Amino acid sequence: MENQGSDSSLFQRCKPYIAMISLQFGYAGMNILTKVSLNRGMSHYVLVVYRHAFATVVIAPFAIFLERKIRPKMTFLIFLQIFAMALLGPVIDQNFYYMGLKYTSPTFSCAMSNMLPAMTFVMAFLCRMEIVDIKKVRCQAKVIGTIVTVAGAMLMTLYKGPIIEMIWSKSIHTNASYTTNTSGSDDKDWLKGSILLILATLAWAALFILQAITLKKYPAHLTLTTLICFIGTLQSIAVTLVMEHTPSAWSIGWDMNLLSAAYAGIVSSSLAYYVQGLVMRKRGPVFVTAFSPLMMIIVAIMGSFILAEKIFLGGILGAVLIVAGLYSVLWGKYKEFKEKENELPEAIKDVRENGTMFVIEDVETGKSVVEMQEAEVDTLSSVNVTVPLSDSAMRDEASRKA
Repeated sequence: MENQGSDSSLFQRCKPYIAMISLQFGYAGMNILTKVSLNRGMSHYVLVVYRHAFATVVIAPFAIFLERKIRPKMTFLIFLQIFAMALLGPVIDQNFYYMGLKYTSPTFSCAMSNMLPAMTFVMAFLCRMEIVDIKKVRCQAKVIGTIVTVAGAMLMTLYKGPIIEMIWSKSIHTNASYTTNTSGSDDKDWLKGSILLILATLAWAALFILQAITLKKYPAHLTLTTLICFIGTLQSIAVTLVMEHTPSAWSIGWDMNLLSAAYAGIVSSSLAYYVQGLVMRKRGPVFVTAFSPLMMIIVAIMGSFILAEKIFLGGILGAVLIVAGLYSVLWGKYKEFKEKENELPEAIKDVRENGTMFVIEDVETGKSVVEMQEAEVDTLSSVNVTVPLSDSAMRDEASRKA
């Protein structure tokens, strides 16, 4: 019995790691499948439409049933924010990312996406959502990490260097229709793809900032995601109608194009959101974000096998800088989170030591005095409890009512 209990406890501790590692494989598969579809001529505008249509269909039932009692009232301001988030995410971010992926490679694109925490930090600072005290070590780590991340992105963009041959890739020969065309593309296309990936990451960071603001007034996460995907699908249809003038571009059959759209919508936009939410509630946003460089490694290995992708020295050096900057920013955010925990009132800290975390509510306004914002990007949760009054306070309350 004791062995069974210890095995169960070990499995419970390993579950977040297993979930996040599996999620990185899911993201890596999305990048590889998308690259194959784009190389075979699928329009990235059409791919974005189908991807978010699949995502809407998958998420909507859960949002309707699970959040029917907690869904806030929709206001015009919240609708405008959702409209803007749909424009930033499904339309701008996804289309620019797919265009950048088409001009570069899956490994390069994944490396560039690791700039997200640094760009989010800069935008939060510009929006006065992030306070920087340069005298504190955690703030220095975030600033230095941001600078190093930008330097890595610039190195990857401006310097390709010689090709680095993988041991296993020397004997691999894949079909020409699946291979990446980075060897035949000139430096102009590579630079263009790099700029598009940077713009995509900027749009992604802006989406997270706006989402953090919206979640404070509209904390129904699944409903918000469903609305973003649905409105983003409508916006993407309008963009595609303008950019794609041939009806054949919309055709999709039982082939790789359908698999790419369904996989991206179901795994990357639906299942990934649910898994990240569960892990984030247990281990926090820093734990979730720390696994993102693993996707880049998986994509590099899978890309060299499946796509015969060529990896350049500049890409490796730039990726190392970006990952170093990423962990510097994450370390600063982790220290900031621990400082905020230590600044909680002593009464709350005492209760937390007994295994309970609660939020005191202001009786008159009904708004929480202490909020647990688990993620800047897409999670905001709080638990409310009733705090017993002291004896003197109870006597004052009784005399007041009498």
